[in-house]
Amino acid sequence: MEANIITTYRCNAKCGMCDIWKYPSKPSEEFNPEILEKLPTGIKKLNVTGGEPTLRADIEDILAIVTKKSHGVEISTNGYFTAVLDRVTKKHPDIGVRISIEGLPEMNDRLRGIPNGFDHAMRSYLKLRDNGVANLGFAMTISGENCRDLLPVYKMCSALGCQLANAVVHNSFYFHKHDNKVENVSEVEQAMQEFIHALLNSKRKQLIKGRFKDWLRAYINNGLLLHLKGETRTLPCGAATDSFFIDPFGRMLACNGSTEPMIMGDLTTHTFEEIWNSDQARKVREQVLVCNRNCWMTGTAVPAMRKNPLKPLLWVLREKLHTSR
Repeated sequence: MEANIITTYRCNAKCGMCDIWKYPSKPSEEFNPEILEKLPTGIKKLNVTGGEPTLRADIEDILAIVTKKSHGVEISTNGYFTAVLDRVTKKHPDIGVRISIEGLPEMNDRLRGIPNGFDHAMRSYLKLRDNGVANLGFAMTISGENCRDLLPVYKMCSALGCQLANAVVHNSFYFHKHDNKVENVSEVEQAMQEFIHALLNSKRKQLIKGRFKDWLRAYINNGLLLHLKGETRTLPCGAATDSFFIDPFGRMLACNGSTEPMIMGDLTTHTFEEIWNSDQARKVREQVLVCNRNCWMTGTAVPAMRKNPLKPLLWVLREKLHTSR
């Protein structure tokens, strides 16, 4: 299974598509890292996120525990606090890092509400690359405002030899947003189609780690485009079965895409096994089965692809054959 640890709802960014920063958790309310010892070992992938996770004074304690639970730990960060990232990656050089940007400098700083935010992100990237962090890259949330920067950001990442993860704007309890909407759908669709075409025709030097990942990201972005257009997701959601979230208060949630939190249990007072096998967890899984939100976010989309690899692979093969004509 895969896990996502929401370490805090505190954030130094003021993103327009996410209002977490308006509803910060208090440090005194946030879980003690020791509860993460209850997680099972052998988790396929574990994402450490927020808010901004580097705002937690005990982020090193969190990483010390979760790196024992998974060999696929990644931090999602806005890259503002370079010194913290420098320190933790020197202690944990095998962790991955995704630095969130919303476009090139002017667009990024305007949408994320951080003066010189792009500068900080690039300085963090360069420092972590010097530190030898192999799994390093950027992440971008596509909206009606920044779609024109999507392809240039991809070209930048390709030239740097790093990864680019993507999302589109969503509404959920997690973002404290219910009014995210793309008005210029046709313009965004065109930008995403051009991006998908570029991914399918990736020119990265490494075949497996570079081009093959780009091909699969084309499938992910096709799913994002379907969500944007209000269509049904291509793979069933495995939230609360193939993946789970821990929120800053230590509660185990099905996902971060629901209108209200779908709470399976409280890791501060129960073991993981007690929660996972509880009646409440079964009720949450029943809720997931009838959920019609059709969200397509990394936390649930990637596990669905790993569980059903044939469909994404056949899609990639078909689309590559089509683009080569």
